[in-house]
Amino acid sequence: MNEKLHARLREILLEKSVITGRQFTLASGRTSDFYVDARMTTLDAEGAALCGQLFLDRLAGLEVEAVGGYSIGADPIVTAIAVLGFQQGRPLPAFIIRKEEKGHGTRKVIEGNFRPGMRVALFEDVVTSGGSILKGIDQVTAAGGIIVSVLALIDRQEGGAAAIAARGLPFTALFTQADLRG
Repeated sequence: MNEKLHARLREILLEKSVITGRQFTLASGRTSDFYVDARMTTLDAEGAALCGQLFLDRLAGLEVEAVGGYSIGADPIVTAIAVLGFQQGRPLPAFIIRKEEKGHGTRKVIEGNFRPGMRVALFEDVVTSGGSILKGIDQVTAAGGIIVSVLALIDRQEGGAAAIAARGLPFTALFTQADLRG
């Protein structure tokens, strides 16, 4: 991993995304005095570029044909990976998993560059209990995708990594909650 890029991304996360000092209700339903609004970083030009590059580096050596994840947290991450991958001669098309089936048109749950049999990596911005990404794993698997790896920007270290591992999938995060607290 490029330590310089990793350190700079941590700085941006601490500056733009990490919020402490009051109680927040998380998507898991739990409350915490530590909240990460990751989109403030992943939708920042420099933050997006750093995420894209660091994740591309993590995908090196994996036979991945596409990158995807749950909308809205994964949208900027997989887009950054797709753009940077193309620019660097390693094009990886992206796809997005909807929270629910579209009620009109094609009625797709998975939008974009996905087809059955593809070897894919799934992404999430923040993993807490893993509920969202586990649902995404189920949806991609049901649609015929072969999940090679699951990656996150931040692992809150509250059970999500273990839940993903229990599915037999490798999981890695660029940062843990502990990395951003100190």
